[in-house]
Amino acid sequence: MAQMSKPSKGAEPRSRPVRGASGAAPARSRPEPASFERNIHRQLAARLGRDIVVGFYAPGSLLPNAIEMCERFSVSRTALREAYSMLSAKALIVARPKVGTRVRPKSEWNMLDPEVLGWHLEAAPTEEFINHLFVLRQMVEPEAAALAAAAGSSATVEKVAEAYQRMERFKNGAGDLIGADLDFHTGILEATENPFLSALAGLIHAALEFTFRLSWQGAARIQDDRLLQHKGILDAIRKGAPELARRRMAELLKDSIEDARKQLSERGQTPSGDGETVG
Repeated sequence: MAQMSKPSKGAEPRSRPVRGASGAAPARSRPEPASFERNIHRQLAARLGRDIVVGFYAPGSLLPNAIEMCERFSVSRTALREAYSMLSAKALIVARPKVGTRVRPKSEWNMLDPEVLGWHLEAAPTEEFINHLFVLRQMVEPEAAALAAAAGSSATVEKVAEAYQRMERFKNGAGDLIGADLDFHTGILEATENPFLSALAGLIHAALEFTFRLSWQGAARIQDDRLLQHKGILDAIRKGAPELARRRMAELLKDSIEDARKQLSERGQTPSGDGETVG
């Protein structure tokens, strides 16, 4: 879908066809290929998802009827229905017979969905939103570090160690430092040898990447003290010291949220921030 400027709240967005659409519903005699339809409804879902996240369609409000939406975005009813199905699966909207399609309360949204998180990032996240993400991390990661230290699995601990080695190698921005940091934190969840926490690694991955990328916008390198904090967590896990691992992870998260807040503040004041850390 072609990009357009964000509509001001309360203003009607300018109608614009989704890329590839003709301005009218596809003719029945010439159905579009399935791959084309999938692309159209995914683009439409992303556009509507962003509009919901920024508040253009406020929680509790009814979306315009299907005829109006199809005309506005120049899509077929099938594409609109599939886009709504995607947003329903993310708990952003709900359809009621004889009522219409309504935006669900924010408390019901699937905030760990990578696309929902991405739409928030595109919409310029608030400090409150970042705080909520770090609350999740503070609840999970210190305890996971303690459990990893207690489990003492050499294979999974070495996976965390390998991720740390890449962090050291890429500390000046020469490689995928964010990817290495993600592997470090998700590796700790897997090192707990708890199947539920290991499964959580897949869900929390998007939240981790979100906070890392926020801190890294405009960054050139990881701060030496943040790198040392990661090394301290790894050492505590290797030594089988659960309390030490828990404390060191909590300290890292406490400092990391301050880094994220600083980056938000600087990004609001200058064209480019100079945050220097990942979490």
